Amino acid sequence: MVAIDVNGTIKTYHSIPKSWGNQIGINYMTEQQQNSIGFYSVLEPTIQSSQEFGDLYFDQTNNQFTYQVNSLTISETISELKTSKIEEIKIHYRNKLNKTDWIIVRDQELGNTTEQSVIDARSTLRTECATHETAINAKTTKASIIDYIY
Repeated sequence: MVAIDVNGTIKTYHSIPKSWGNQIGINYMTEQQQNSIGFYSVLEPTIQSSQEFGDLYFDQTNNQFTYQVNSLTISETISELKTSKIEEIKIHYRNKLNKTDWIIVRDQELGNTTEQSVIDARSTLRTECATHETAINAKTTKASIIDYIY
């Protein structure tokens, strides 16, 4: 993506235009030539789930356009966010456990012994879930809860 500042208004383009004003073939110019006209690349910074892009501005130090990064306004309390994130994680691990539930039910109905690898895998999933729950409960900021990746 590229952008140009036109009288204080930044215009963005998915790719460099073929012409600008009375100049044609801009898309064949070198980057330095495009910069001399005012076209610069746009950097989209990496953001967390607790952030959003703000206004686009020209970064004179790096000679590129970039977005301000703003923190989201989060109305939920830390407690509510923890509860929600923990429920999300439990659903995720419940879905993983569901994939082998049929094996447990079948073995119980038939009186068979369930393979140790299945039991171990299910135990590992429960441990991982509990570890994530503990980690979330240890978080002290809204952003750290929202940004937690499991």
